[in-house]
Amino acid sequence: MSSLALSVLLSLVSAVAYAGGAILQEHVASHTPSRPYAPLHQGGWWVAVALNGIGAVLHVVALAYGPLSVVQPLGALTIVFALPMAALFVRRKAGATAWRGAIMATVGLAGLLSLTGNTDSHSLPGAQRLVLAAVTVGAVGLLFLLAQRMHRPIARSVLLAGAAGVSFGIASVFTKTAAVDWNWAAPLTQWPSLLAIAAFATCGLLLSQASYRSAGLAAPLATVTVVNPVVAAVVGLTMFGETFRYGVTGTVLALGFGVVAAGGLILLTVERLGTGPNPPRAGSDPDTARPQIGEGVDVGPVPRPRAHLEVEMRSGAVAGGS
Repeated sequence: MSSLALSVLLSLVSAVAYAGGAILQEHVASHTPSRPYAPLHQGGWWVAVALNGIGAVLHVVALAYGPLSVVQPLGALTIVFALPMAALFVRRKAGATAWRGAIMATVGLAGLLSLTGNTDSHSLPGAQRLVLAAVTVGAVGLLFLLAQRMHRPIARSVLLAGAAGVSFGIASVFTKTAAVDWNWAAPLTQWPSLLAIAAFATCGLLLSQASYRSAGLAAPLATVTVVNPVVAAVVGLTMFGETFRYGVTGTVLALGFGVVAAGGLILLTVERLGTGPNPPRAGSDPDTARPQIGEGVDVGPVPRPRAHLEVEMRSGAVAGGS
């Protein structure tokens, strides 16, 4: 087997592992709503963590055997694999709109990543790493705070997934810089970067877990899948001096693919918004809200208390005997 074929195979298995982890995360989130971030007592969550770890390792190994322009776009297949796997294993079928959105997001992301230039490895000095970490913490914190103010579960989940994607993307950036500067003779010199990788990866895992609460699988997974490499690519373009292939033409094509990916995310969000006939009202708990009388929902006859029935029967008897 050639190196290119091996990298493709590893990339596909990595995408399947990521998809399996996401399905388990969504399944655990739907069954443990009281623990949105870290359901440590759930064995399925630990299996999801292991699958995500396997996917990450396989992705790194694939990059060692194949070019970035091939491996990165194949990673975008996670959402495409996740939909049929969810239908097969947990009976969560996706509608036509979700499929269109997933395919658009995958094609847009794959096209965008395929146009990213493959330049020499670069690193960041300590001051720039500190600034990048501070900006990332601020961005993730802002998205998290905005998510807490959202009453619609899908809007809250997309914001949390976006924050998770930012965390994962910056963790990838620090992983790249640590790999470039790694020195086996003095491995402890990279402890700040290793600490940042652990912190951002853990933050991304917890936020992605919370994003699956009451929002289904497709929209949060697609958001994380798109935001993660896009954030890493933006850092590469702005701080590593990387460029798009084919000059101005490549830049225009990249913008077009970005619009396609964004359109796919919008379709996935709209599809999820359309699943609920009565959105939660402002000020109510979106996960426990129930339709109220007068909201256009047929709730059937309202049972009358037994004590009231007995009083009415006695009143009728008195009236009839007078």
